[in-house]
Amino acid sequence: QVQLVESGGGSVQAGGSLRLSCRYSGYTASINYMAWFRQAPGKKREGIATIWTGGGFGGAGTSYRDSVKGRFTISQDNAKNTLYLQMNSLKPEDTAMYYCAAKGCDSYRTCAASAEYDNWGQGTQVTVSS
Repeated sequence: QVQLVESGGGSVQAGGSLRLSCRYSGYTASINYMAWFRQAPGKKREGIATIWTGGGFGGAGTSYRDSVKGRFTISQDNAKNTLYLQMNSLKPEDTAMYYCAAKGCDSYRTCAASAEYDNWGQGTQVTVSS
C-alpha cells in the first residue's frame, strides 16, 4: 500500500500561483505513474497532469490536460518522496479540490490505457477568486 498526503492548497486571486505537494510513503517502489486530478462542485473528476518514471517504461515523461497546458507543471522529487504541481496564471475555473493519485504498471501502455488508480490522497482545496 502507498499513502498519499496532499498540501499547499489555499485561496488566491486570479493570475496568482500555488504549488501543491503530495508526499507519498509506504511501498513506493511499486509506483511508476502518478497524476493530479481535480473535482469542482457539481462536476466530474478530471485528470489534469500525469508523470511517469523511466523504470520499466523506457523513458520518463509528462502529459497535461489542454486546459492547464502551459500554466501547470507536474514534477517529482524521489529523494523527498514528493510529487508537485506548480500552478501559475490561475483562473477562477481552476477552483476545485485537487487530488494526487498513484499506481504501478508493467508498461507505459498498461498505465495509460486505464484511468483507474490504486492509491489516492485526501485532497487539498484550491480557490481562485476573480
